[in-house]
Amino acid sequence: MELIRGLHNLKPQHRRCVATIGNFDGVHLGHQQLFQQLQRVADADGLPSCIITFDPLPHEFFAVPQGSQARLTYFREKYHAIKQHAPDRLLMLKFNHDLSALSADAFIQRILVDGLGVKQLIVGDDFRFGQGRAGNFQTLSDAGQQHDFIVIPTETFCVGDSRVSSTRVRKSLAQGDLEQAATLLGRPYSMEGRVVYGRQLGRTLGYPTANILLKRHKTPIHGIFVVQAEDEAGRLLNGMANVGERPTIDGGGDTLLEVHLLDFSEDIYGQHLKTVFLHKIRDEKHFGSLDALKQGIQDDEHQARAWFADRSECRDR
Repeated sequence: MELIRGLHNLKPQHRRCVATIGNFDGVHLGHQQLFQQLQRVADADGLPSCIITFDPLPHEFFAVPQGSQARLTYFREKYHAIKQHAPDRLLMLKFNHDLSALSADAFIQRILVDGLGVKQLIVGDDFRFGQGRAGNFQTLSDAGQQHDFIVIPTETFCVGDSRVSSTRVRKSLAQGDLEQAATLLGRPYSMEGRVVYGRQLGRTLGYPTANILLKRHKTPIHGIFVVQAEDEAGRLLNGMANVGERPTIDGGGDTLLEVHLLDFSEDIYGQHLKTVFLHKIRDEKHFGSLDALKQGIQDDEHQARAWFADRSECRDR
């Protein structure tokens, strides 16, 4: 998959393709079905497939940090998830003032026609774009007749009686229903980031943690979780994690992901770690003392080890 960062990096060889466009936050099963539809159409036409997405997401650009919606996947995470579906190209457009100010007609002309020379475009019938979200599916269909490209609606994908959506995934995570979220995503929910130095409080309590730099204003999950961490060597390491506000005792602070790896003592500072969330142990809570905090962590460890032991027994049967 070729990553193209911005319109200025489009070359003549990138013209003539079959494309889809969207935020694709979470890269859930609905998105995955769309990518399969995209590839079928592209293969039938003998043209490259191109996925167009944005960073930051449009709603993040317009919202103040405190009012922004929790994002499921940041760009690196989204890139890795999309790459699994092997499109030919991924065009990442930086959503900034210039892009937000483009009218619907200018968006079509500059990106779809002049930039990519799109021959077929697959989008949802509720897709909105352009300044003030004035453009819609009909706008694209009318433009397609003028510029010689075909607009195809996406196929709806449901789990149970409801359509799979990023909002539905976000709601499941907020409720601590990791099993339902994994069903909607087609994989367990995960977050990625680099291990940085923290306050070393966990080490003084006998529970050293890998502090993960999240680079996000909000997370869709909070609390204590059973996790598996994947390091840069591809090893899967069992652990437990806290996603919440730092510090635990004093309250307040930035949102932080702290991962304690079970039976592990190697130095992994600076490594990029993928944390996969498997089971929620409890909500985050305030502890009145270090002794109470240590006892709480010991209880969490016991539950995490029991969870892994139960799964191991099930596999051995």
